[in-house]
Amino acid sequence: MCAFDFDGTLTTRDSLLPFVASVVGWPKVGRAFTSSAPQFARRDRDAAKEKFLAAAVGGMSYDALRAAGASFARSIVITPEMQQRVQWHQREGHDIVIESASLDVYLVDAASRIGITDVLCSSLEVDDGRVTGRLVGGNCRGPEKAKRLSEFLGDADTTLWAYGDSNGDNEMLALASRPVRVKRGHLR
Repeated sequence: MCAFDFDGTLTTRDSLLPFVASVVGWPKVGRAFTSSAPQFARRDRDAAKEKFLAAAVGGMSYDALRAAGASFARSIVITPEMQQRVQWHQREGHDIVIESASLDVYLVDAASRIGITDVLCSSLEVDDGRVTGRLVGGNCRGPEKAKRLSEFLGDADTTLWAYGDSNGDNEMLALASRPVRVKRGHLR
């Protein structure tokens, strides 16, 4: 079994801000980011992310956001080194899951492009066809990432490879018998 973080692990950079900017433009991203600054100042990243998303995409049609996500997914570049690592795990017959704080509206399509069908990630709440900005089940980072991966694995007795690049991956990496640190899409 193998679990990959996405941003900074399979890719060289974050995908959330570029995705949101592709939908609403950088000026609105800047305003939304400013509105979430108090939560960032308190180091409450999860609340800050929800406040940012509510300000940036809250009220948008989920279908429109999902269509934008499918288009954005085609522009995401997986580093050649990590593409080779994914392919190696596939050849070895390992089940692979991407686990990320990134949004499902683009991550599911990005994962599919590299042959990965299992994705554990952050999902936007939808009310009457409109995005609220809140995250269903919370932000998939840190302890939440480890919790979701443990639930996904169940009681399976497996050797777990895990790849991550940030402190938000520490708990996931701690579950692995084969933890691998990555930096900007390159093995350390």
